[in-house]
Amino acid sequence: MSEYLDKSVMIKDLPADERPREKLWSNGPEVMSNAELIAILLRTGTRQDSAVRLADQLLSKYGGLSGLGAVSSRELSRIKGIGTAKAGAVLAAVELGKRMGMQAGAERFTISTPQSVCDLLMPRLRYESKEKFIAVLLSTKNHVLATPTVSVGTLTASLVHPRELFREAINYSAAAVILVHNHPSGDPTPSREDITITRKILEAGKLLDILVLDHVIIGDGKYVSLKEQGIL
Repeated sequence: MSEYLDKSVMIKDLPADERPREKLWSNGPEVMSNAELIAILLRTGTRQDSAVRLADQLLSKYGGLSGLGAVSSRELSRIKGIGTAKAGAVLAAVELGKRMGMQAGAERFTISTPQSVCDLLMPRLRYESKEKFIAVLLSTKNHVLATPTVSVGTLTASLVHPRELFREAINYSAAAVILVHNHPSGDPTPSREDITITRKILEAGKLLDILVLDHVIIGDGKYVSLKEQGIL
């Protein structure tokens, strides 16, 4: 064990001004750089690089925090000096940050236009590498009750079933729902499958007396509303 530790640069061995944990306790996390915060999660670096330098390399490799949030656990764990434990710590922290942001946003969000749907979910979806189908559940006054992920993967009729979607709506006593999913290609143009599934869910909503207000497809910095397109 001691031999293994000797091969990496420990944070405690760094000069005092390069120790992110001590800096956090002395000055608070808000004054720290992204690399320093990630270094606390990594704990150790490699023989050549400290944890701070390793964290800085990660940010550079993936284009900052947004890119780091989109990388897979498998890819991250294969990077020299990371491994499965460190990759898990980093991705868990990124996911917690996403969830905190979404919860805070949803609690004060009222949906009035497709743009407001985009504003709510663009940060969560634009960098995803897989398609995610999300239900925006609304109260009678269009306040956001929750935004559960209904399915993950290629959008097909077998993957997105109205039963799963409306189970979430009923659990939250939602009066209406807006369908949202992303296109990892960045192009939000609706496919034939998107339109077919939307119409299927729309008909199921009528039977349950739950309004399906729109289906918004998120791309990279842009969106398409099926309602605005006249499809709904």
